[in-house]
This record gives sequence, C-alpha cells and structure tokens, in this order.
Amino acid sequence: MPQPERADRELLDELVRTGDEGCFRTLYRRHTPALYRIALRLTDDRDGSAEELVHDTWISASERWTGFRWQSSLRTWLTGILLNHIRNARRKWRNCPADPLHDEHAAPVPMLDERLDLGSAIKALPEGYRAVLVMHDIEGYTHEEIAGLLEIEVGTSKSQLSRSRKALRHWLEPREGAR
Repeated sequence: MPQPERADRELLDELVRTGDEGCFRTLYRRHTPALYRIALRLTDDRDGSAEELVHDTWISASERWTGFRWQSSLRTWLTGILLNHIRNARRKWRNCPADPLHDEHAAPVPMLDERLDLGSAIKALPEGYRAVLVMHDIEGYTHEEIAGLLEIEVGTSKSQLSRSRKALRHWLEPREGAR
C-alpha cells in the first residue's frame, strides 16, 4: 500500500496532467474531514462558516495545483490555505458589533451539571491558544509546522500550547463543593 504522501503526489500529478475528476474526489475525501475539523474548532462554525471555508480552500487549492512544490505534505499545504481563509473571514467578522471570536479575554468556562464541557472550554480559549492546541494536540501538527502555518515563531507555538493546557487543567480542577 503506498504511503499517503506518495499517493497524494501521484493523485495530484495525475489530476494536473489529465484533470481526472476521480483523482480530485479521492484527494477531497482524504483531506476534507481534517480541514473541516480545524475550521469548526477555530471558527465555532459561525453562521455555518466552517463548510464554506473548506469549500473556499478547495477552490483556492485547485487554482494553485501547479504551484505546489511538495515542501510540505499536501494536508499541511491545504491547512495553510484554510488558515488564510479563516484569517480573512475573521477580518470581516471584526466589523460585526458582537464578535465573540475576537474578544481578547477568554469567555467564562461553561459548566454543565458541575462537569466541564470540554468542547466549550476549548472554544473559550483565546484565539491563538486555541489554534495551537487544536493543531498540535488534536490534529497532530508539529510545532515547526504550526509556526509556518500560523506565521509565528516555534517558541510562540510551544508557549501558547503550554498556556492553553494550563488553562484547561485549571478549568478541569475540581471545585470546592463539587462532587
């Protein structure tokens, strides 16, 4: 069985050479779930935006297939395109009066029946912390890949991950009077 990157390379080469729709469908099915998870977690799916952002990512990628140089994996390249679309969407959202994604302070930690709702707690993290936590701990990117994708230093990625984990640990600590 070919390694995923090698299979991606073969599929993309065939797609560029022949325009084979089957190659595109295979690449789309292989990479869309991860892209969608990232978009959901980094945007809170504001007005159903995650699906639209992933769609825009594929359109942008298809316009640039021939320029992809394999200096990273195809998934990393696609994630970089997705992150650019998320950044652009956030700029538009900043102009909206009520924009919870750009509050510099973390939202109150949601509790359900004295238990932490982990998904909501992750959403409550400041934007940079959440992005690094999702990309590293959930999606498995390295700090070097995250630094390149988010246009930050490797040390910044590491410190934001440490701080996000510390915030989550604090929120997970049992409270006095809790069961």
